[in-house]
Amino acid sequence: MIIRRVAVGVLLVLSIVVFSKNCLAVQLLTQEQALEKMFPEADEIVAETRVLTSTETARIKERLGGSLVHYQKGSKSEEIEEKVEYTFYFAVKNSQKTAVAVIEEQPGKWGPVKFIIALDTATAKVENLAVMSYKEKRGRPIARRNFLKQFIGKGSEDSIKVRKDIRAISGATISSDAACFAVKKVIALYEELFLKKEAEGEACGLEKEDTD
Repeated sequence: MIIRRVAVGVLLVLSIVVFSKNCLAVQLLTQEQALEKMFPEADEIVAETRVLTSTETARIKERLGGSLVHYQKGSKSEEIEEKVEYTFYFAVKNSQKTAVAVIEEQPGKWGPVKFIIALDTATAKVENLAVMSYKEKRGRPIARRNFLKQFIGKGSEDSIKVRKDIRAISGATISSDAACFAVKKVIALYEELFLKKEAEGEACGLEKEDTD
């Protein structure tokens, strides 16, 4: 047990790199660790990569206020570019997909903040989330559970907005806003690329049966 604690401490120290005065680049979770944290009971994890079409991109942007990146005044927005390719990680239990996670990066005040956000596959509501890495000063509490747990159970019908249904981190509103946007974006991506298409497919199947 002592050896394990020492090893963990060494890893934590190695994961922290000073990149400017009083500002740290911190890696909290590797991709493997993050997926294990999201899906501790999964039999396996299956990855599916999707490339957004222009129509899908337009629909998702509309839901997010016009952009795939939350460009905030005072943030390191130039370090994040819009992308159209996303990987969805599905937790499989007893041959059923039970949850899905997306790794999403948004600009914080001092640099990118990388999140992993897990949703229920049937409802697209948040089941779990974590911060994988960040470059922050006052925004470090963004990785704490007492902040992140506010998002659990949130879905597309919720505001997911600071000063409405999310309590911001004191002195770190940009980081708090980045977290809200990341969660809303992952919900929108999954609903548009999976849930709506499944619903449309089922509707088409019913129409076909009606014409027979």
